[in-house]
Amino acid sequence: MANRFRRAAPTMARYLDDRIVRWRTGSNEGQFLVLAALIGVTLGLTLISLVSYAAVPAATFIVPILLGMLALRFRPLLALVLFTVVCIGITVVKEISSSGLVVGRLGTLAAIAIIVAIVLFDSSRRRSGLPGPVGEAMLVDLRDRLQAQGVVPTLPTGWSAQSAMLTAGGVKFAGDFLVANLSDDETRLEMVLVDVCGKGVSAGTQSLQFAGALGGLIGALPPLGLFAAANDFLLRQDWDEGFATAVHVLINLESGDYAIINAGHPPALRWATEQRDWIVDGARGTALGITHAAEFHQTVGNLGVGDALMFYTDGVVESRTKDFTDGIQWLRGVAANVISTGFDQAAKRILAQVESGDDDRAVLIVSRALSVAGTGSSSLRPRRARR
Repeated sequence: MANRFRRAAPTMARYLDDRIVRWRTGSNEGQFLVLAALIGVTLGLTLISLVSYAAVPAATFIVPILLGMLALRFRPLLALVLFTVVCIGITVVKEISSSGLVVGRLGTLAAIAIIVAIVLFDSSRRRSGLPGPVGEAMLVDLRDRLQAQGVVPTLPTGWSAQSAMLTAGGVKFAGDFLVANLSDDETRLEMVLVDVCGKGVSAGTQSLQFAGALGGLIGALPPLGLFAAANDFLLRQDWDEGFATAVHVLINLESGDYAIINAGHPPALRWATEQRDWIVDGARGTALGITHAAEFHQTVGNLGVGDALMFYTDGVVESRTKDFTDGIQWLRGVAANVISTGFDQAAKRILAQVESGDDDRAVLIVSRALSVAGTGSSSLRPRRARR
């Protein structure tokens, strides 16, 4: 018997896992299984209530209705509610016939009616057509898939990249995001750090859409072409605040040569080991989504052993107590102190010292720690493009 159970357990686990996946996708089969299970629970409560109303009073039937609100679409939920209402009616009529009408029971029935009305109204107003947890799971899955393209791949020996991000108010959907791409031969690293204008849910949903667009273009277009396409994309969107700032970096991992394009974003900082200081990069440009005649400027340089580049969003350097310029000077000093003990977890350590506010905050650092094989030749030249 024990061996038979051990053989059946994996099959049962796979069956249950498959049914959970079907429910999470909102399929009709998954909905039917959940509805059947909740009807079974309601029927069981009804049988117990008919035997002992004191053990299972009418208010208990709210439980399967609330579970249905979390797991069912509107039509299956409506079927469950109708079935539950009939069961409540049967148990209440039976109890009244045996013990008479009690005033308190009328109040309970009124409360049940109000709860049922609220549940049905809430379910009917869901624009996704999915129950709350399923809709949230799909949205979170979309966010995770898009954020995965912002994870910097493992870099060749001698290079490291790290990022840290904090959202305003603890909301999981941020207006700041990163898109990264490492070439197949692992010689060119391309990254874009973006700050979508706005706060809260609207900025979060806009950043999801914009991240998907950039993720499909990075690596397929030259940097200036990528920003031009991104600018056109935002101009086509019907957003109340339809612009974003962004900074793009392309690094030759063999030679250390880099090129930076800035579109209205806070200036990048370069850690110069010889000077022991963070140098403000000169790349400037028009924010994306403002005008068709967007102007982007490009700067180039070289990262030697021990050098680094740091990119950040305006939430890091702007607050109620300091303006943009003072914030950059503050960041230069803090970042210099942080990396005096090494670059390990530097982005998180810098972000931990940023004054909390009502804007998202992100820091990205790329550093060259050791000599990298290959000299490579740079093809990165300063350019100026007008759209």
